[in-house]
Amino acid sequence: MLELAILGLLHESPMHGYELRKRLLALLGAIRAAFSYGSLYPTLKRMRLRGLIVEEVPAGDADAKGAGARAAGEKPLLSGRRARKVYRLTPEGKEHFAQLMADAGPESADEALFGVHFAFFSRTDPATRLRILEARRRRVEERRERIREALARTAERLDAYGLELQRHGLETAEREVRWLNELIASEEGRGPRKPQDFGDPVAGTEGPRALPEQGTPDPAASAGDPNKQGKGGMRDG
Repeated sequence: MLELAILGLLHESPMHGYELRKRLLALLGAIRAAFSYGSLYPTLKRMRLRGLIVEEVPAGDADAKGAGARAAGEKPLLSGRRARKVYRLTPEGKEHFAQLMADAGPESADEALFGVHFAFFSRTDPATRLRILEARRRRVEERRERIREALARTAERLDAYGLELQRHGLETAEREVRWLNELIASEEGRGPRKPQDFGDPVAGTEGPRALPEQGTPDPAASAGDPNKQGKGGMRDG
């Protein structure tokens, strides 16, 4: 997941490592982002050794540091902090990114990986977009049915809070299914969506709803045991 996200972001433009990390956090979210400096830079190194990215020092940074050192009567190599490296995608990296997106399988329906694929749908072919959306819809529909069954089986034994937890999980799943239905209908009938199709939350126009955050409680996971009411976590199936 991390490699795919890095490839997708560098496909937009070269970035410093710090900027790349901030963009990854914004893309994946603090909960979904299972990485840190400790895993980001080793991943970048592996990608560089495979020829997917290159490290560059912008000419302006290098020249400025060298000029500053010379003005101070020092050698450029002893001028202090090193110029920041910029990571850029190679043609091989672009090809690998396209292949990863095209080869998306059932695992792309998982919560975090689906979000990464969806973020780069503008660079994904229509058939692949539709396949990923349909896989995600099946996954959420299965979760919805599990919650419905648990609600019908245990509603009489639940207290008010346990019942509300069940209903919340069901409403969350139903809301995402409706959102996915809208996207799938768009892909099948109108081609790629334009930005205005998603609505303007500032202006109050309605568009497809955001994906629920990972970690939403899964009432079906705890419905069979009254002692575990309210302690379950949403499982993605």
